[in-house]
Formats: sequence, structure tokens, C-alpha cells
Amino acid sequence: MKLFQTVAILKNKGSSKMSNYNVKSLKAEEFISDTEILETIKYAEENKNNIELINSILEKARPRKTESGTVCAGLNHREASVLLACENKEIIEKMYALAREIKQTFYGNRIVMFAPLYLSNYCVNGCVYCPYHMQNKHIARKKLTQEEVKAEVIALQDMGHKRLAIEAGEDPKNNPIEYILECIDTIYSIKHKNGAIRRVNVNIAATTVENYRKLKDAGIGTYILFQETYHKESYEELHPTGPKHNYAYHTEAMDRAMEGGIDDVGLGVLFGLEKYKYEFAGLLMHAEHLEAVHGVGPHTISVPRLKRADDIDPDQFDNGLADDIFEKIIACIRIAVPYTGMIISTRESQEVRERVLELGVSQISGASRTSVGGYTEEERPHDSEQFDVSDQRTLDEVVNWLMKNGHIPSFCTACYREGRTGDRFMSLCKTGQIINCCHPNALMTLTEYLVDYASEETKKIGFELIDKELEKVSNPKAKELAKQNVVDIKASNRRDFRF
Repeated sequence: MKLFQTVAILKNKGSSKMSNYNVKSLKAEEFISDTEILETIKYAEENKNNIELINSILEKARPRKTESGTVCAGLNHREASVLLACENKEIIEKMYALAREIKQTFYGNRIVMFAPLYLSNYCVNGCVYCPYHMQNKHIARKKLTQEEVKAEVIALQDMGHKRLAIEAGEDPKNNPIEYILECIDTIYSIKHKNGAIRRVNVNIAATTVENYRKLKDAGIGTYILFQETYHKESYEELHPTGPKHNYAYHTEAMDRAMEGGIDDVGLGVLFGLEKYKYEFAGLLMHAEHLEAVHGVGPHTISVPRLKRADDIDPDQFDNGLADDIFEKIIACIRIAVPYTGMIISTRESQEVRERVLELGVSQISGASRTSVGGYTEEERPHDSEQFDVSDQRTLDEVVNWLMKNGHIPSFCTACYREGRTGDRFMSLCKTGQIINCCHPNALMTLTEYLVDYASEETKKIGFELIDKELEKVSNPKAKELAKQNVVDIKASNRRDFRF
């Protein structure tokens, strides 16, 4: 992706405020420059009806075939912001068509499945939008023991999950790094029937380089940390107390994670806290910064929206996001960062998820419970939920729905375990070779799910889909080996075939 690298001084019209924007700086207020974001929004507003410019931006972003594979130039934050600002319905349809084309080119019809696992809701922060804030005295505080972690993991394995994202509040006393590491070790150790958790992604508070090295050594997949908002003043008001109040320490966390050896990191903002155009520009500037400094951008970008929770009413915030704007943001992110995975959770309804899958989303959660210890409960508990879950279907129902809509639910974790992370994964994606790895791996892991966990209706739909999709594997040797592996999975308890 060609980066927008403006280290030069910018001057606001009618203002003496100067920009210190430097994409390669390691200081948060320089690689996320407020002045540069405001200049970007102004530039986008001035050019939102400039059809010639917009068409040239779309043309730049279009996938192109080369000798080494299909490539995409991507867009810088200013170019992408012009697309986001455009209100021309015909142009918006062109944007959506391009987003679909890019999604299909690099991710095909595969949708990676995962589930969150909440370890503890003890937290010392005062985040005003999260029910885990320490002033909330009536939420049930819980922290899983290792036996309870084991029970949760077995419940998740019995659904068919292979990939988890662990979550915990920030509390040095109750949730120290040693507790997180012990939980990761417990999760990986459990092999129940044909089940296994093969990848643990981690979503915990910003921490030190030393602790990121410990997480890397523990074998985590992606380190995920939502910025919440890139607007510094709003950030500090939304996080009035606790260690998370420190904007710079939080915003610079991904640089420390990469210094600690974690080369797969996941960005995200909580849409609804601040103006969406500001957050969109900041998010892309963060992605540009990581690529400029570390040689690889984010592995994933998440797009959560503020939702109702225990003592949180989203209507109290002034920046709620309508569905049509939300879909437009997702399409523009897909066009701007074509090689980056995009995640949407069960915060969103089935209807919203169905629309955005076409526009760029490549990972979704299924059968999620956002309460601590929620998976072992027969009825969905609400006393310790972080947010209301909109899509409450079972994993089998989600898998069935995806396949009926032409998607391949993938439980694959092979890239992480074969060392295809960071720039190595991106090079596979950029050369188009991903079709000979991820596509057969998705089909083999889907076969595992169907044989071990699926309902009869889901099995029927799935096996027909797999037979059809195997023919799309372009490498003859990979195709034949994948076909044989599918036969072996069906005929035996042999599992975990992978390219």
C-alpha cells in the first residue's frame, strides 16, 4: 500500500495551528495528528462532489493482474476519506462494487469463525461506555479459575470452535499477565473428543514490551486492542480514571507489541463515541503508521458499534451510526486496506452482518456470549455481560446461514501455526497464492466441523458446497491432496490436516 507520508508542515486556513504529522514517528500525537485529521476531513468535504477525482481514486484502488499475481494499490487516508464523504448514489454503488471485487479477489467467499472468551470482568478503569468500569457496583464481578476456563473451553469445543479471542478487564491485582498466560496455557492444553483450540487471540489492555514478549512466547495469534477513539480530548474524557486514561501509552501499544515480536496485530475503534469521519481517518493513519515503521500493516481491523449494556445507554452518546453509514465505512476500509482482514461481531444483527459480509468483512463471531462463564450456562446469563448480543443464533445456525448465502465458514488456523504471519502472510495474499493454502484449509476444517458437530441439514448443505469448492483450487497437487484429506476426515478420527 502506498502510504500518505506528509511530514511537511500543514497550516489550517484561518488558524496558526501547525501540523506535526509524521507517519514514521513513534509518538502518538505525531502519527495520529489532530490537525492532519481535520485537514483530511476538510479536504474530503471540499472534494466530495469532484467526480473526476473520485473516479481516479476508484481506478487507483482497482485490483490489477501482474506476472506475480493480482495486486491492489490501496488508498491513503485522504483518498479514502474523499470516498467516505461522497454522497452521489451512483458513485457509492461503484464503491460497493469495487469493495466486493477486492473482497472476492483476496479473501474469496471464506469467512473465518471465532468466539470470544471472557476470563474476568474485574477492571480498575473508569471508561464511561463500558459496564466493567470500576464505579459500577451492581454488576456481578467474576474471574474464572483454571477449572472454569477448562469447562468454558470444552463447551466451546463441543460447539465446534477452533479459534478464540480471550478478553479480560484491566486489573493488575486480579488479572495480571501471569493469569492471562496461565489461561492461554490451559486453553491450548485441552483436547476434548475431536476438539482443540488451535489459535488464541488476545484482547487485553495495553502493556509493556516485556509482557508482549511473554504473550508471543505463549503462542498467541493476533494481539487485538481497540483504540476506542483517536480524538485525544474525547479519549481522555471517556477514560477519566485508571491507567487507560493515558492516551499516548494506549495509542502506542501496537508499536510495543511489534517490538515484542508480535507481528499480527488487530486495530479497531468503537464507532459511536466520536464523529465517524474523524475515527475513520485516524484508523487508516494508524494502519499506515504500522506499515511505514514495521513493514506490515494490521492483520485485522474490527468495526464494533457502541451497544447497550448493564448501565450503558448508547442513546446518551451523540455520535451513533446509522446502518447505511456503517456499511459505507466497511466498504471504504476494504478498498483502502485490501489485504487486511475485517471483523464484525455478534454486536450486529443477522441482517446487518449479511449485508457487510459482501462488502469486505472476512471474520465473524458465532454463538458468542459476552459474560464471564457464559458458555457453561444453559440460559444466556446477563449479569456480567459486556454488551448486548444482537445475533443470538447457535454456531450451527450461523454456519448453515453462511453456506446458504454462498460463503465458506472456515475454522482454519494453519497460517499462524505454519509461520505465515505478518509480512509472510501479506506476501501470500498479495501474490494470490492464498487460494492454494486458505481455500483448501477452509474446506478441510469445515469438513471437520460437519462430521463432528453439525446437524443433518447443515451436513447436507456443507458437503455439497465442499465438493463444488474443491474444484476451485488452482494447483492440481493441492486439489488432489485436499480431496483425499476430506475423504480421510469423513472416514476416520484423523484431524488437523493443513497446507
